[in-house]
Amino acid sequence: MTRTFSLALACTAVLAAIPGGTAIATSTAHEAPAQSASVDADLVARGEYMVRMGGCNDCHTPGWSDSAGQLPTAQWLTGSPLGNVGPWGTTYPANLRLKVADMDEQAWLAYTGNLHTRPLMPDFNLRAMREDDRRAIYRFVRSLGPAGQPAPAYLPPGQRPPAPYLELVLPPVPPPAAH
Repeated sequence: MTRTFSLALACTAVLAAIPGGTAIATSTAHEAPAQSASVDADLVARGEYMVRMGGCNDCHTPGWSDSAGQLPTAQWLTGSPLGNVGPWGTTYPANLRLKVADMDEQAWLAYTGNLHTRPLMPDFNLRAMREDDRRAIYRFVRSLGPAGQPAPAYLPPGQRPPAPYLELVLPPVPPPAAH
């Protein structure tokens, strides 16, 4: 297991278990504009926190690990050309800023609430998040605006990707125990 993969799994597991992580109100039509702006700013700030603590940048932001997490938000979540090769084929971290730009909030909530992807993405942690947490992530990523290029397309097993890529060689499945 790679360090980045382990970190991403650990961070998203922690993220899914943050107590009180959804104490965020949503705005209503009768609130004053200043209150609505404050609620939205709170959601954006919460979303930034969720992205940072959830390890989203570990894979979805090129250079994140090399910079020790010190890249400006303008460079966050633009996807990566670094392929992850394994028995499932080759996957690439998506450009979340372009993905969010093509969705409204309800579509994002439905998408993330039912997401099933190939490794390395820990989609199970995203599905386990509370809706308010996923809403906060949406608001934050949306606030960044679209940037970058789409990630390379998935390659099926047996197709060699161009560099750069990480290859995960898994141990063979042990034979069933004799009884």
